[in-house]
Amino acid sequence: MKADRFEDLNIYRGARVLAKDIYEISKLPEFGKDFYLLNQIRRSAVSIMSNIAEGFERKGDKEFAQFLFIAKGSCGELRAQLDIVLDQNYINKSVYAGIKSKAEKLSSMISNLITYLRTK
Repeated sequence: MKADRFEDLNIYRGARVLAKDIYEISKLPEFGKDFYLLNQIRRSAVSIMSNIAEGFERKGDKEFAQFLFIAKGSCGELRAQLDIVLDQNYINKSVYAGIKSKAEKLSSMISNLITYLRTK
């Protein structure tokens, strides 16, 4: 299926859900005083979505793949920050596992799309 808009991409939809999850957990009172981590993890989530959108809008496979590499890097950054969030007991293990699983799946989906774009 060919997407006409970045909003139609499964990776964009996944990134949007992930960003929503991050914003929800970062509103928790335990998280509220850790301004640096709060800002950083939100920025990572926003970066994933933004780079998928910007790369798609460039309308070239090579450029799109480059922006997807950046999005994938931000996804890794977000996963590392989630570890800190868990270690600081800002969220419980169940919430952590759910969000981490979504982030890992998204990273894999981005990788698959990069591979496709580079070999077509």
